[in-house]
Amino acid sequence: MNYSRRNFIKTTGASIGAAVLMSQLPLNVFGFGSKKPESFGFQVWTIREKLIEDFPGTLKMMAGLGYKEVEMCSPLGYSNAGFEPLNLMSGREMKKIIKDTGLKCTSSHFNMGELRDHLENRIEWAHGLGMKQMMAASFWLPKDASVDDFRRTADELNAIGEKTKKAGIQMGFHNHHMEFEKRDNELIYDALLDQFDPDLVKMQFQVAVVNIGYKAADYFRKYPGRFISAHLADWSSAKDAQVPIGQGDVDWDDFFEAAQTGGIKNFYVEMAPETFGPSAEFLKKV
Repeated sequence: MNYSRRNFIKTTGASIGAAVLMSQLPLNVFGFGSKKPESFGFQVWTIREKLIEDFPGTLKMMAGLGYKEVEMCSPLGYSNAGFEPLNLMSGREMKKIIKDTGLKCTSSHFNMGELRDHLENRIEWAHGLGMKQMMAASFWLPKDASVDDFRRTADELNAIGEKTKKAGIQMGFHNHHMEFEKRDNELIYDALLDQFDPDLVKMQFQVAVVNIGYKAADYFRKYPGRFISAHLADWSSAKDAQVPIGQGDVDWDDFFEAAQTGGIKNFYVEMAPETFGPSAEFLKKV
């Protein structure tokens, strides 16, 4: 978790065909006739120390780079990671600060412990912020956990997702590299996709797994409609290092095209702090 988006209308017939085609695209996500997302955001994890030190100031800084959305980490569940001071704010108080900086918050990460033990409280907090999505950030099972262990926990998240759905919030699951390990030749991530209820738990894809050979676009096309958001990152195999978005191996034109099939609604950059500026510049020009 450290470091764990023509001119073809020339005749009346073409105009009608284009209108039909465009009506089938998720226009709330993508601009008319464009693969580019209308807005993109960032995940706060990698800048958590600065964020907690100066919450409004850090948000203003990120908005100044061009980001329009912020994805939080739940201060209750992430209190041991330094977020505890933010837990003094209600969801409504946090929403006002975020709004005043020019951002909006649609999603947050939660850990399984707080979803098990404090779900109603976390739903109330999410409602105060105006969230539409709650993301379980991996299960963090023991290293020797079996695929069946992951399946059982996936069923548990299905049940939690049923409750959040009744509250008007979509539950989701965020992967890390660990879910792209195999147990007895079975990929954990594929097993999770098979076990999750497609209606109750959507997927938030971590693009950073490109460094171990897994492409987000392949999954978006293989599992249409199963995804709701993505964490953006780039990787240079030539440098053997993470690089700003647009400077690495990810084919971003292909990514954003496939994202429409996958069902992606939100895009959040999550990388080292020094990459946020150049990544935003690239995304503005996609």
